Amino acid sequence: MKKVLLVAAENDALINTKVGGMGDVIRDLPTALATCQVSADVAMPEYGFLKDYYNAEKVADVLVPYGNNNESVTIYKMLRPATKQQVKPSSTANDDSQWVYLFAHSLFNQADGSIYTQGSADQPFADDANKFALFCLAVAQALVEGKLGRYEVMHLHDWHTAMLAMLRHCLADFSALKQLKCVFTIHNLAIQGIRPYSGMESSFCHWFSQWFSAEFVYHHNRLPHGIMDPRYPNCVNPMRMGIVMSDTVHVVSPTYATEILRASDPAKGFFGGEGLEHDLQEKADKQQLVGIINGCNYPVEPVVDAKTASAVSDRLALLNDAQEALIKWQGNKASVNATDFVASQRVLQQLFKCGQLTKKDKPGLLVTSVGRLTAQKVMLFLQPLANGKTALASILTLMKQHQPDGLLIIAGSGDEQLSLQIKKIVTQYDNCIFLNGYDEEVADKIYQLGDLFLMPSSFEPCGISQMLAMKQGQPCLVHGVGGLKDTVLHQQNGWVFVGDDALQQAENFVEQFSKCLNDYGTKSWSAIKKAAAEARFDWESVAVQYNHLLY
Repeated sequence: MKKVLLVAAENDALINTKVGGMGDVIRDLPTALATCQVSADVAMPEYGFLKDYYNAEKVADVLVPYGNNNESVTIYKMLRPATKQQVKPSSTANDDSQWVYLFAHSLFNQADGSIYTQGSADQPFADDANKFALFCLAVAQALVEGKLGRYEVMHLHDWHTAMLAMLRHCLADFSALKQLKCVFTIHNLAIQGIRPYSGMESSFCHWFSQWFSAEFVYHHNRLPHGIMDPRYPNCVNPMRMGIVMSDTVHVVSPTYATEILRASDPAKGFFGGEGLEHDLQEKADKQQLVGIINGCNYPVEPVVDAKTASAVSDRLALLNDAQEALIKWQGNKASVNATDFVASQRVLQQLFKCGQLTKKDKPGLLVTSVGRLTAQKVMLFLQPLANGKTALASILTLMKQHQPDGLLIIAGSGDEQLSLQIKKIVTQYDNCIFLNGYDEEVADKIYQLGDLFLMPSSFEPCGISQMLAMKQGQPCLVHGVGGLKDTVLHQQNGWVFVGDDALQQAENFVEQFSKCLNDYGTKSWSAIKKAAAEARFDWESVAVQYNHLLY
């Protein structure tokens, strides 16, 4: 059986260690790979709470030179649980068991238990880069010392683990790692972890001072190819290290694999290589760039309609769960958040309206959108149209005109300025609830009960939300980019819009939404809904491609 070590910052197989789609991948991939005779373990930071929750067993300590000190990192191991809450004793392990290795150090821990830190505008990624530089060193040392078992492939995920490829490629101390094939997966090319080469604590020369210094560049004229950022000459780029110094680069959809070979052009609403298109083209020319769509888990039978016998009861349950989530979120806040207050009032209004219906009635159209509040995900919502109104305001106006009882629920957390912009719009419309946070139970009900899912991402490497909605029989209206283009087929299992620039994209988004409103409830809508529920992007098929093309 082939042995692979997945190295990642997130893992949704464990509690509180998912932020984005990477967490889903690391959760689901080991089980899928096992069907292809590939045994996959995971190495990740312990984050200060995982070893105690899962009663993880101490394996070893590794000592690594980091900054001006030798830092000791403790390694724990635990059996991969079948559910997040399950604690499996190591004594139950067998030859087929899959392990999670937890790397513990105080630098990896946040007081609030979060995985990433926000950083500041003038020092982006500073704290996270410190953390993941040490993590990469510790994993490299553990592999060289044989403290994690023997592997044929190390599979790195996003910039957080990319410096491991650099250590393997550039330093004699870690040259033994060249015996392993190195695969690097890009989940989000826009976030690259760029930091200064030298001159401060959160810098390349500080992390790896035993091997690199400011004088190194002066005496050797330049660093090994792939370390420095191509746009900012005094900065290093971990994402670039992963691309240039790995054996194979994998991106999470075939369409995205072609998009990233072109330079980004934000003025025209196109997001491609983000400054690394030349490196990616070199990989493509060497047949070392592979696009494979992420997978999704499915029930045995398609869910054509996830609703129960009483649509009113379903809607009430969703609204009550939303209200509970809003209350729960206040526990970590000094005062009631204005956005949450508005959302709570809208929920109460909708609860009152639903309370007037009988169990045999049908609530109005439910339009949904779930995702992190980043420019990538929401800028087309906020794009002003030729009439001066934003796309979001135009959508809410159209709903009011054509579906007076309709409701839009937007759920997600992230950029504070973006959330304020959304709040400013939705306070003017009583047919929208903006849940500025994430609650798993609420999200699950949104996927199950929604009638139309909106995903107007400016770019989308893969996307998981559209798959989760489609799985529940909720068709999607998406921007035809990246993984969205590969999963949603226009007027077959959903609807797709495109455009030559951000304005045209937003205009076409609103126009297609208007057409969807006109089609709602028709036979063609039912056919598209059924096709969405029957679409399959299963992990077992994806794992076959991983084994054949990556490992």
